[in-house]
Amino acid sequence: MEAIKTRIVELLGRLFEEVKGLVIRDAAETPSPLPLRIGAAAIAIIVIYFGVGMAWYSTITDDIEFQPGANYAFEGGSKAVATAAALVAREADHWAPNKPWLHPAAGLDNMPNYQLGILYASSRFAIELGDGLGRTRGSSAIDPDLDRAAGLLKYDGTIWYWGSSNFVPTATADSQYLQGVEALRNFNRRLASGDATYDRRADNLIAFLDRVSSDLGSASAALDERALQSNAGYFDFLADDVFYNIKGRLYGYALILRDVGSDFGLVIAEKQASAIWEQMMASLRTAAEMDPLIVANGKQDGLFVPSHLSAQGFYLLRARTQLKEVADALTK
Repeated sequence: MEAIKTRIVELLGRLFEEVKGLVIRDAAETPSPLPLRIGAAAIAIIVIYFGVGMAWYSTITDDIEFQPGANYAFEGGSKAVATAAALVAREADHWAPNKPWLHPAAGLDNMPNYQLGILYASSRFAIELGDGLGRTRGSSAIDPDLDRAAGLLKYDGTIWYWGSSNFVPTATADSQYLQGVEALRNFNRRLASGDATYDRRADNLIAFLDRVSSDLGSASAALDERALQSNAGYFDFLADDVFYNIKGRLYGYALILRDVGSDFGLVIAEKQASAIWEQMMASLRTAAEMDPLIVANGKQDGLFVPSHLSAQGFYLLRARTQLKEVADALTK
């Protein structure tokens, strides 16, 4: 992907030089009216600004080996919380879904949908932390840091300083997410020092897996709906939006569940669920790493044009089935 971006930037640079040369040559050979030359130069600048800017800004990071930095990890804390916080911070530092029309990223669609998918998975985890994992059998008060993080990570990801319905400047989505990251870090810091709760019980893990399974079910329905609505192949310009949004969710869940498995390692081993857990993680990783050059929404039985939505849905449903098998093993 980086090689493709570099190539696009090179081609657009050549285009700019060609247009500039053409304007200069025409002006020298047959002097044109000043407004015409200014218009040609403006068009060239717009092409470079948006074309190169979009190529430069577009980044879809699906490194399945991503690890939180030392400033997120606290010995004795939760590895999954550290990963969720670091993942949100990474995306918020380069947030695209709320960029205004003057910003080159406003023309992107794959990256914004991917980032919104990651934030959905992360906010779902934050909610489950507050409702179950971060409480003692649900009878204690919700942890204030987890309550704050859950609220901040649910913030509308498309909000810039001004939105479609607000005329007074408001907080941007990325600024809210970074505050949510700090709340997660504070919780993890307190957990490491023994001032917070992270209840590593089998029933808590089962409840979280059930929530993830339900969310994957709704993602599967979205894939099915789009696959049945169109079979325009490479010319379905909405298929990539669905594909990358769900890819983002799968990537977020793959990283979080990887480290939930580390947090609950003793419970999983005690219930003899380690093998099926690894199979589930393998399916999630495969789905999260899918990255076709162009997303195609062909017929499921098409000969020449693939259906990337169906392929993604296959691994998603495989992971969902294995999630249920893990949950069943944990009840025994």
